[in-house]
Amino acid sequence: MTTERGARLMLDLRETTRLRDGDGLLIEGTDDVVRVVAAPEALLAVTAPHEAAVLLRLAWHLGNRHLPAMLGADRLLIRDDHVIADMLRGLGATVTAVIEPFDPEGGAYASQALQHRDHGHDHGHEHGHDHRHD
Repeated sequence: MTTERGARLMLDLRETTRLRDGDGLLIEGTDDVVRVVAAPEALLAVTAPHEAAVLLRLAWHLGNRHLPAMLGADRLLIRDDHVIADMLRGLGATVTAVIEPFDPEGGAYASQALQHRDHGHDHGHEHGHDHRHD
């Protein structure tokens, strides 16, 4: 990783951690904190002017394809992909290329996935089904 001032850093965390834009990292052995800043990248801004229901439908289609998306009140941001852009236009979207930081939604199970990297569930729970742990 490189800081805005050009210093090179290596990040070696004990466990998988999702870093979000605005998070801070305490430099070991110091009182210094490095702020995490999402880097600008090639994205597509997806809008449906004056039609909130269309924007919701577009978000559903993106989610159905498990695509990372950054959700805003009046637009969605996704990584640049010409095939997805064509699909969205066909569904009534306005798609505009932009260069911006990207901090996509983590998803309903994002924190669980970071905590339970095995196969998505805790082994200490009671449940009404049998399953094998090979």
